[in-house]
Amino acid sequence: MGNSGSRVGQSFCSRFLPEEQAEIDRLFDALSSDKNSPNVSSKSFSLKALQNHVGEAVPLEMVTRLYDGMRRVDLTGKAKGPSENVSQEQFTASMSHLLKGNSEEKSLMIMKMISATEGPVKAREVQKFTEDLVGSVVHVLSHRQELRGWTGKEAPGPAPRVQVLAAQLLSEMKLQDGKRFLGPQWLDCDCDRAMIEDWVFRVPHVAIFLSVVIHKGFLVLCSSLDLTTLVPERQVDQGRGFESILDILSVMYINAHLPREQRHCWRLLFSSELHGHSFSQLCGHITHRGPCVAVLEDRDKHVFGGFASCSWEVKPQFQGDDRCFLFSICPSMAVYTHTGYNDHYMYLNHGQQTIPNGLGMGGQHNYFGLWVDVDFGKGHSRAKPTCTTYNSPQLSAQENFQFDKMEVWAVGDPSEEQLAKSNKSILDADPEAQALLEISGRSRHSEGLREIPDDE
Repeated sequence: MGNSGSRVGQSFCSRFLPEEQAEIDRLFDALSSDKNSPNVSSKSFSLKALQNHVGEAVPLEMVTRLYDGMRRVDLTGKAKGPSENVSQEQFTASMSHLLKGNSEEKSLMIMKMISATEGPVKAREVQKFTEDLVGSVVHVLSHRQELRGWTGKEAPGPAPRVQVLAAQLLSEMKLQDGKRFLGPQWLDCDCDRAMIEDWVFRVPHVAIFLSVVIHKGFLVLCSSLDLTTLVPERQVDQGRGFESILDILSVMYINAHLPREQRHCWRLLFSSELHGHSFSQLCGHITHRGPCVAVLEDRDKHVFGGFASCSWEVKPQFQGDDRCFLFSICPSMAVYTHTGYNDHYMYLNHGQQTIPNGLGMGGQHNYFGLWVDVDFGKGHSRAKPTCTTYNSPQLSAQENFQFDKMEVWAVGDPSEEQLAKSNKSILDADPEAQALLEISGRSRHSEGLREIPDDE
């Protein structure tokens, strides 16, 4: 470790471009000249100075972790313990590792942020670090007003979403025997540098979240941080307020699994709260609108849904492709991708007498991984042992569930064709509603008043 520390210390400066290094130096100068730390050398800064600079932007626990990680950096390989304060060399090396480093360098800093001692740390210590990190991301994005229309407040549920996402990230860690970290029974296991390095390498959210906390918390090198693919812009056409089932952490988690070109924007197509509990309304608002995310909350507070990679169409055949997936948000976070067993990715039908009417993803008729019935408010998630298409377990609390809340979000930019079709009356998209009007003898007041789209 000593030799490694010395080697890293000699090479860290070269990771920053000259203009970036100048910005890092200016930040250090501001920290080291803090007037509230009179007993500290001008060539170093204290925890108090870092807290004063950051203010309320980053939770105290994470500020302390970052400070301790910096002062534990040993550039000589000869130090017998952490320094009293953070020197310019330690600060620059730490920022280099955290913002520009590889998984080895990042894991080194994470270990120092977790523990003052060399050697393995307990899994419960990594769990606490991960929860602090996830919570800090929400805090700093909210404080800097970077939520892009989403809410930073905690979503309701049996466990806070910070803990749920932290548990998901930890579940990706491989223990020494190759097993996954999957519950409290593993909390006393040792986690060494190699395990942390492998985890950081395979789970990009760990490094991304660290960079967000530093860039936005310290307000340094912010131009190199692109939040557009991490936090999509939230677009809701309705004039009145709308509170989504999803919180910012849920959105960031799902968004990370979407095709990259669709991560920058989510547009609300349908909400049972705004558009009513109606399958006809659902069909009218989501068909021919491009890729979208559907999410619902059952009456037992389980939150789950699916990503449709193609436009929904009302027809008696399966549709979609292998980019589709199912997901769970509460009580646990997970994404379930295609198995290759069949191509039953998406299904939407309405008004047929001989085959199921409803919206489904995965599995088969009457045995879907996710099913929303035409009798809106009812559905099922049947998977014994798992869904054949997505290898997903039962997503709902009960196999046959009831729900009051459902949302569908279009992702990415709409095509011109989708924009044209979205301007049609809901009666165009829903022949059943049109027929009901005609049977009742009521006229279609919008008929002849709308411009005819170019594709008709």
